[in-house]
Amino acid sequence: MSTKFKGFIYGVATSVTFGLIPLFTLPLMRCGLASDSILFYRFIVATAALGVVMAVKRESFAISWRDVPVIVLLALFYTASSMFLLYGYEFMGAGVATTLHFTYPVFVTLLMLALFHEKVSWVTVTAVVLAVSGVAGLSLQGGELKVDATGVVIVLLSAVGYASYIIAVNKSRVRNMHSRKLAFYVFAITAMIFGIKNGFEDGIQPLPGAWAAVNVLLLAVAPTVISNITLLLAVRNIGGTLTSILGALEPVTAVCIGVLVFGEDFTMAEAVGMAMILAAVVLTILGRGVEEKTSVLLKRIRPRHS
Repeated sequence: MSTKFKGFIYGVATSVTFGLIPLFTLPLMRCGLASDSILFYRFIVATAALGVVMAVKRESFAISWRDVPVIVLLALFYTASSMFLLYGYEFMGAGVATTLHFTYPVFVTLLMLALFHEKVSWVTVTAVVLAVSGVAGLSLQGGELKVDATGVVIVLLSAVGYASYIIAVNKSRVRNMHSRKLAFYVFAITAMIFGIKNGFEDGIQPLPGAWAAVNVLLLAVAPTVISNITLLLAVRNIGGTLTSILGALEPVTAVCIGVLVFGEDFTMAEAVGMAMILAAVVLTILGRGVEEKTSVLLKRIRPRHS
C-alpha cells in the first residue's frame, strides 16, 4: 500500500470519527453539563486512555525540551478549536455549526499560501469549493441558513484553530514524532487548560450518571483519540491541505447519524450536498492524475499557430 493511499485512508478515518462529536456531546449538554466540564472530561479520559496504551506497548514518554513550546502551541490551537465548536452548539444547531466549522479547509489553503507560498492547483480549489458548497447544502433548511452572528464568529474561530493545528503539525519539528506520543501530550495540556479554566469558574461538574460516563468515554475514544491519531498520520502522508479537504466527510457522518439514529428526514438538498462532497473527495484523491490528464487534453485541443 502506497504512502499516499495510506494518507487518504487515514484522512477519511479522521473525518468519519470526528463527525461523531455531536452524537456523544449533545446528550451530555442535555444532561446539564457545561461545555468546559465536557471538554475537561473528554481530554482527561483521552489522555489516560493513550497513556495506558503507550504503557502496555512500552512506548517511551520522553520528549526533547525543544519540542515543548511546539506541543504547547499545538495544544492551544486544539483547545481553541474544541472549545469554540462546543460554544457554537449553544448558539445554533449542530448541523449548522458543523457547516461553519468546515470552512477550515479554506483557512488551511489560504494560510499555506500566505505563510509558506504553497502552490494551489485548480483541482484543489475546485475540491474546496465543491466540499464547502456540499456542506452548506447539508445544513440549508427551506433555502435559508439562519444563524446567530455571535455564533458564526465563535464557530469560525473554531475553524481557524483547527486549520492552525493542522498546519502547525505539518510544518513543525514534531511532524515525525510518534502519533500516540504527540497526541498524549497535546491532550494532557488541553485537559490541564480546561481544568484550570473550570477552577476559575464554577468548578468541574460531576457526571450525572452512568450513561453520561459512557458518552464521555466514547467521546474521548472515537472523535478524540482515534480521530487525532489518524489526523496526524494523514497530515504526515498527504499534507495539511488534502487532509482538510477530506474532512468534508465529517458532516456526511453527522447526517447519516441523524437519519439512522435519530430518525431525521433525508431531503433532496442533503442528497445533493452529499454528492458534491463525495465528488470533492474523489477529486482530491485523483488530484494529480486529473491535473495531468487535463493538461494533456488541453494541449491536444489547443489551436496551433503556424
